[in-house]
Order: sequence, then C-alpha cells, then structure tokens
Amino acid sequence: MIYFSHRGANTLRVQNTIEAFALAHAQGARNFELDVHLLKDGKLAVHHDYSLLSTAGKDINLGDLTAQELKKIPLKNPFSQEKVFVPLLEEILPIVTPGLEMLNIEIKNDHNIYPGIEKVLWQTLKNYPVLEKHILFSSFDYDTLARLRVLAPTAHIGLLTRAFDPALVQALGAQSVHINQTRFTPELARVCHENNWQVFIYTVNEIAAATRLAQDGADGIFTDVIQLFV
Repeated sequence: MIYFSHRGANTLRVQNTIEAFALAHAQGARNFELDVHLLKDGKLAVHHDYSLLSTAGKDINLGDLTAQELKKIPLKNPFSQEKVFVPLLEEILPIVTPGLEMLNIEIKNDHNIYPGIEKVLWQTLKNYPVLEKHILFSSFDYDTLARLRVLAPTAHIGLLTRAFDPALVQALGAQSVHINQTRFTPELARVCHENNWQVFIYTVNEIAAATRLAQDGADGIFTDVIQLFV
C-alpha cells in the first residue's frame, strides 16, 4: 500500500501549508498530495478551496490575487498563535523532495476557471527535472487532464473521479484512478488491475479501513493522519 499525506499533516497543522508538509515529512511521509491554483500573476498556490472564505475568513477567490497580495492574508490557525499563509508550489517542493517517492498534484480547474494552468504547471516543474518521475497529476476536470496529456505525453496522470468510467481512463493514458472510499468496490479494483491501473482511495483515516481496502484491492490511500501509517 502507498500512503499519501493528504494536504500535509493537516490534523496537527493548517492544511496545505509549509508547516503541514514539513511536519508530515518529519513524521516519515514520502508520498504527498496537494492542490494547486493559478494566481493572477501566474504563480501557483497550494490551497484546496477556490476561495479563502473557509481558511482565512475572506470571501476572496485565489485567482483574483497575486502572490504578493496572498502573502498578506493569514490563515486561521487553531493549533497555535503562529501566523501561517497559503504557500506557493515552489515553496513546498523543496520540503517534500528529500526521499520523495510520489507527489500527487491535484489541479483545481473546474470548468476551466484557470485557462492555461496545465501549461504553467508543466513549465514550472521543468525547473525540477529530478522530480519528473515522482509527480502524479490528477484532477476532477477531465478536459484539464486531456490538455495536460497533449502538453506532456510522458506525464503520470491519475483520473480523480466520482463515477468510474474505464473508457475515460484509457483515453487519457492514465496510470491510476482516484476515488472516494464510499464508491470503491473490489470489482472496480479488478477492472483497474486488468488494465494495469492503480487504485488510490480518499480520505482514509483509520487503520482498520485501510486494511480492508487493501484486502479488496486498493493500491494506496490518501490520509490526514499519516503518522498512523508510517
């Protein structure tokens, strides 16, 4: 089983922050998952939601901010008095690189809200050639992944989906299928393995559930509590 640290050690630090990924790495994580958005100035930010409402109490979309503006907005931090901020992808990569096995970058781009994000992301990662074989791209937006495949024929792609369709996975030349644990079945795993696709399940925070999923054919899980699995 592959255990991905989902948004870093997010039950102990603010999710998708430098602090969360640093702690997860210190705990032993070598597989990570994070989310990227395209900022107004072309920088890539690591954050889950399109808006800062839930994380900073500001109803502002990331796509309307520059990196400099984003760094002026502290996130809510229930863990300490320390001020934490939305990081840029380029700030997270050095943290997870030592010993990295796999980094799943989820591209947030529903309805192509960030035209060109695939190109910006691929060009950014070309500055880190040592990471190429360790990066796994995923997205709920099929068209985003299709455009990425054209740009990057050798990229590793995982289809993040709520409704498993083998034809779509095949069309993308994807390596993996990412699906919620409530939608996972042993039959889905069987079909995937017959096609040499891996199956990664989100979000699993209990050892018993992870064990059951592994027995049913899952190849990996995304977890908020990586310390339980490493």
